Order: sequence, then structure tokens, then C-alpha cells
Amino acid sequence: MPTLRHLAESDRFADVFRVFIALAGITAWCTWHGPADAIVPALLGAIACALAETDDAWRGRLRGLVVTLVCFALAAGAVKATIGTPLLFGMLLPVGTFLLVMLGAASGRYATIATATLILAVYTMIASDAAGGMGIDDSLALIVGAAWYGVLSMLWSALAPQRALRHALARLFESLATLIDAKAAQFEPVHGLDHDALALAFSRRNQVTVQALTEARVALIDRIGRRQPRGRAASRLAMFFVAQDIHERISSSHYPYDELTTALYHSDLMFRFGRLLRLQAQACRERADAVRRNAPLSSIALPRAALDDVRQALAFHQRTQPADEALDDALVALLKNLASLQDLIEDEGSLREGNDIALQGNEPSTVADAMRRVRLRLNRRSMHFRHAMRLSIGMLGGYLIMLALHPLHGYWILLTTLFVCQPGYGATRRRFIQRIVGTTAGLVAGWALLRALPGGDWRLLVMVATGAAFFAFRLRRYALATGAITLFVLLCFDRVGAGYDAIGPRLLDTLLGAAVAAVVIRYVLPDWRVRRLDDLVANALLAYGRYLERIAAQYATGRIDDLPYRIARRDAHAAQALVAGNVAELLGEPGHPPAQGERALRLLTALQAGLSHLSTLGTHREALAASDAAAVGATASKVAVAFAALAEHLHANTPAPSLSPPEGAAGGPPPGFAGSGARRLVDRQCLLLLRVHDRLANIAQG
Repeated sequence: MPTLRHLAESDRFADVFRVFIALAGITAWCTWHGPADAIVPALLGAIACALAETDDAWRGRLRGLVVTLVCFALAAGAVKATIGTPLLFGMLLPVGTFLLVMLGAASGRYATIATATLILAVYTMIASDAAGGMGIDDSLALIVGAAWYGVLSMLWSALAPQRALRHALARLFESLATLIDAKAAQFEPVHGLDHDALALAFSRRNQVTVQALTEARVALIDRIGRRQPRGRAASRLAMFFVAQDIHERISSSHYPYDELTTALYHSDLMFRFGRLLRLQAQACRERADAVRRNAPLSSIALPRAALDDVRQALAFHQRTQPADEALDDALVALLKNLASLQDLIEDEGSLREGNDIALQGNEPSTVADAMRRVRLRLNRRSMHFRHAMRLSIGMLGGYLIMLALHPLHGYWILLTTLFVCQPGYGATRRRFIQRIVGTTAGLVAGWALLRALPGGDWRLLVMVATGAAFFAFRLRRYALATGAITLFVLLCFDRVGAGYDAIGPRLLDTLLGAAVAAVVIRYVLPDWRVRRLDDLVANALLAYGRYLERIAAQYATGRIDDLPYRIARRDAHAAQALVAGNVAELLGEPGHPPAQGERALRLLTALQAGLSHLSTLGTHREALAASDAAAVGATASKVAVAFAALAEHLHANTPAPSLSPPEGAAGGPPPGFAGSGARRLVDRQCLLLLRVHDRLANIAQG
């Protein structure tokens, strides 16, 4: 029973079970009530609608369903009307592909619907191919199958309105736990440790956490909107704010880790800090599990003894070691931060009256706003535009190859090109391999199934199971998902007596479609990430400057997580995550020397260091005396201006000078910083930010 309960509470269970019910319902209805010929198109319509699904509340799903069905009807109608006229179809195919991909520039929801519409259009072609022509009844079956799944999804969301939000928050806390583990790895008291590699690992984990934060925020906005949250919605919004605070604290860095290792090499402090972080990561995972199960947070086992051990070890260190103001201040601030982090892990959060609890949405507010977003991306520099051009040309190229080789049974070429051709080279290369491996495995399994077992309606059960399996594996094990959907389509062909005949052509079509995708990603408006790197780094520096200015203002007014502050913090993390993703893609691209990859990694580690020092300043926000607050504001302003100037140099590809510390920070290493402990912390972090500036300037010139 615990295994079944764990399965039912998993993220994918509801989606897979819903797809299984939809496919089983279609199969049962068409088998018992007819028409039996509608099974294949109806199943394909349901699968396409499931691919268009987003984790919205039922109202959002209803709006999405209406848009999806309209798009599906237009796509299926256009395919049916033109598929018999190759010239007209060849003109419509790239134009329709381009328009749908560009529609995705409006928002993530529109992108999902546009992609699913393209998939349904190709499914319509495949269904027509399997049936030897497509009548109005087949087109209607596609739409009815999609509508059936959409209604089922909407009802599911209405009956379990908080499930998707709970799972989004659980994934968020799981990603935070993984991030804490990555932070703990930086506290290894070992000489010769590759701290840059650890920083890169932390950056990759942070990229996942930023995505999890975005998904949780979108889920909250969809369920709360502009209403005053109450009950469970209010508690989960408060939980989201707690997670944001945890993220900022984990991201902080109070002292350069290589210098900290040297200073504490003969002490056990580094080990104790690392152990405390690992135990806190485990507690954070327990919180994620409690959120997923809707269990009370009192069950979380917090490492209170480990925190007391760190306090005692730090007190002993301060009594027995020579005074080092900079190191001692950093250790005290670090301990304070980890104690607050521990409190946050079991904090359910609360929404205090008068606090700014607004969330900024990403969806366009009007149709005009959506069109404005699309128009902004209608240029050669836009990744959306380039991907739309590549996919359009790839679909046209695949169609021409199909006409040249086997014009009646080659639409699998288009489906393969559609799935393999991704916005980036690295993603396309991975999908290329996964698609070929998965399709080959699916065809071999299908051949064995058709040979070994007798025909009959029992194969309908396998069709339903493989359709559900596709959704179970498509996000994490794409090759296995491809094998499942290949077997599904092969059994669809077997329904019309073409099972064996489809095996050889499907393998050839997969190879041809994947080859088309590889050619267009390499030669049609190639979007090499190395060309974008400096611009993305510059954008991150501008976001860092805005974040720093928001932080500095709160050293005068006191700590408050209002919407402008949260937006500035989110933009800084999102900009750094964008650079991290760009670097990951860049490393898998051909055509640039290894030195470019090394330079990209160095830029990323420097940016990660800068974001860590900014997070430290954000973590310790508090109201200072007027004179100290004014000095902090002036220092932060000078650092922000320096970042903006460096960003201009990066945009213009010109060398940038190194800087000396601003007047608010000491020109040399501590001691020499005056004022309260908080003021000294700000000055030292600003000095470290200037070192980051100089690192970036030197790397950019190299």
C-alpha cells in the first residue's frame, strides 16, 4: 500500500491516469457503439489535446480548450482541404508552421497550444495516410477525441483544484533541497578543490530552481488572479514567499570559498557548516514530501543539534584563533543566515495585513498585447523567428523528400522533423539520437508483437497502454516515450491492415526526418550560442545593477519583500540562469575553438559569484543609521553604474577598464572597514562585487 500511495502522489500519476481514462473511454465507446473506424483518429486527437495541456485551474483550462479546439479544427480542415493538391499543400505547410511557431512567442501557454496544433496537423496526415484518404467523419473524430480529453481534464482540475499547485510547490522545495546540497559541496575543507567546477554545478542546479520558481508562480497566479487569497490559497502563497526567501539565502556567499578553505583548513568549522547544510537539505526534502502529501510540517526533522554544534565550534574558534575581523564577520553572518534558513524550512509562512503580496504574471493581458509580443520577435536576432524559419523550411524539405520517395506513405518524415528540430543545436542533437533509438526499439517491439500474438481486439488494450506510457516517460526518458508512441502508431496502422507494411517505411522515414532536422539546425539561420553570450552576460549585469539598487534602498527603509524587490531579484536570477543555459548549449555546438568554451565557463562562474554576493546583501537587509544608509546607497550606486558600463562594453565588443573600490569600501583588504557589522558586511560585499566586475572585464578581453 505505501508503494501505491507513493505512486498516486507522484507528479506524473494524475496526467498519465487521465490520459489512460481518455484513451480507454474512446476505445470502449467506438468498439461497443461504433463507428470502429473512428478509433484511430479519435485517439490521435486526444493525444494531441493532452500535449496542449497546461497546469491551469479549470477556468484556464476551459479557455485553453476553446483556443485549442479552434486551432485543431482549422488545422485539420486545412490539411483535409489541401492534402490532395501537393502544390497548394506545399505552400500552406511552411506558412502554417511559421505562423504557429511565432504564435508561441506570445507566451508559454500559446507555445504549447501551437506545438500541439502542429502535431495534430501531422497526425491528421498520418490518419489520412492509414485510411487511404480522410473524410469529414475522420476529421470530426479527431476534434471529438480532443474535446473529450479536454472536458475530462477540465473536470479533473475542478475536482482537485489544488493538486497541481501542491505538486508545483513540492517540486520547488525538492529543487531547493538539491541546491542546498550543491552549496554544501562548496564547504569541503580540502586543498586543491576545483571551486570553479563546484560553482558551475551550483549554477546548473540554480537554473532548475529558477524554473521551478517560475512554474510555482504561474500556478499561483492562475488560481489566485487578482483576488484576495484565502484559506489554502493564502497558505500556499505564503509558502511560495518562504521558498523565495530560502532561495535567496542559499544563493548567498559571505566569503570566497577558496580563501575560506585556506583560512579554516586546520579547523573543523568548514566540515560542520557542510554537514549542517546537508542535513538542512534533507529536511527540505521532507518538507517537499509533506507538501505533496498535504501533511503537517511538524513531521520535519530539523538538525537542531548540528546547528548548536556549529555555534559552539565558532565560539571556540573565536576564542582560540587570532582576530581576523573580515573572517569573523563573515562566519557570524553565515551562521546567522543558516539559522534563519533552518527556521524557514519549517515555516508555513503567513500573509500579514498591509504586505505587498502581488505577483507579476507572464501571460498577455489582451490579444493586442499578445500580438505586440509576436511583432517584437519578428527579426533575425530573435530565437523564435530563427526557429520558426528553420522548422518551416524543414517541414517543406521533408514534404518534398516524401513526394520524391513515396508520396502516399511518408508523413512520418514530417512528424520526425517536427519532434527532432528544437530551438538549440544541443537539444536537437539529443532529440536526434533519442528519436532514432526509440523509433527503432518501438518498431522491433511492434514486429515481435504482431508476429508472436494473434490478431484481435486485445491489441486495443496495448494501444491504450502505449499511449499512456508515452505521457509517463516523455519528460524524463524521451527515447522510451518514442518507443511507446511508435508502437502505438504501428498498431493504429495494423487496424487498417498495414501493420507489417508500415515497419520498414517508418524506420526509413524516421532517419530521413531526423536528417532533415539536422540539416536545417546546422545550415538554416544557425543560432550559435557563442554569438549571444556577451549580450546575455551584459543583460545579466544590468539585472544585477537593478537588484543591487533595490537591495541598497532597503538598508535605509528596512527589510520588505515588496513586488518591485521580488521582480528585481527574480530578473537577476533569471538572467543568470539564461546565461547558464546558453553556456550548456554552447559547449555542445561544433565550429568554435575550445578556448571559447573555456571563456564561457569562466564568464559563468564569475556571474555566479556576483549573484552570490548580491544575494548575501539581500539576505542581511536591515535598516541602518541614516549616515550609514546614505553611504551604502552611494556605494551600491557606483557598483551598479560600473556594471552598466561594463554591459555597454560587452554589447559593443570593446575592452572595459578595471576599477578601484568605491569610496564607501576600503581600498585594501580588511581591517579598515568602519561602522556597524552590517555596514562592514555591505562594504566588503561591494568590494567583492567589484572584483567580479574586474574578472568579467578581464575575461571579456581575453
